[in-house]
Amino acid sequence: MVAWKLSTLALLSLRAVTSFAQIDAEVVEEVQDENIAQTPNLKVSISTSFPQSEIFGVKLINGHATQAVLSITNDEPEPVSVTIIGGSLLQDAGHESQILRNLTAARYSTEIPAGESETVPYSFSTEMHPQDVRLQLVAILKDSKNAFHSLSAYNETVSVVEAPTSIFDPQIIFLYAVLLSVFAGTLYFVYNTWITTFFPQKKRGGKGGERAKRSSGGSKKVDPADQVAVVGADGPAVTSGAKAYDESWIPVQHLQRPEAKRVRSGTPKGRIVKS
Repeated sequence: MVAWKLSTLALLSLRAVTSFAQIDAEVVEEVQDENIAQTPNLKVSISTSFPQSEIFGVKLINGHATQAVLSITNDEPEPVSVTIIGGSLLQDAGHESQILRNLTAARYSTEIPAGESETVPYSFSTEMHPQDVRLQLVAILKDSKNAFHSLSAYNETVSVVEAPTSIFDPQIIFLYAVLLSVFAGTLYFVYNTWITTFFPQKKRGGKGGERAKRSSGGSKKVDPADQVAVVGADGPAVTSGAKAYDESWIPVQHLQRPEAKRVRSGTPKGRIVKS
């Protein structure tokens, strides 16, 4: 059982060294030369917390920095120094683990005196598909003899999630505006195409000539021969002689027009001279 733990820790250390090689190659070579497998003999304990995590577990939000706080307690008689903190995201597949992504390693020069504790912050960000992964954080320490030791700081399952969407996001506002415009245009088209056919159409009044034509029934045009001149008014007026009544019951003498009579000037009023 002890041998299995040592081999697992050695494998974890080699992974950490591989991810740290891009930051400080000289430190990695020195760590390899000093045999990291001796790490369990170092009396240093590490506990990691996530201040921004929820009560339901640690969530890694894509595009946002995840802050981890490492609380390191040194029980050695000599001071130790924190040199590098890094880690990786893994996916468990049976008895094997596959590294999905190596996290960015950070370099430190924090010295922890004997019998004391220090907190070291470490932040990283992710851009992955939402899923559950195993987060491994590793801290590389250096003792008073300049020997490097690798300690596991965290090794638990976490969730990768997308950032929550705000309704005040300009992209979301633009999307809502486009959808609302399409919806309003569809309703307008449906209303003009089908709904308006169920309502009676109101006829609007036209110009004066059109209104006069409708008031006369629009049956036929007025014949100038049927127009009668009216004398005795302020000026000659022409009235329409359109017959809109039945003449059969009117006596004939009433239908004949009276002849105009001329009155000679200077004659007595009581005498009428026929022309």
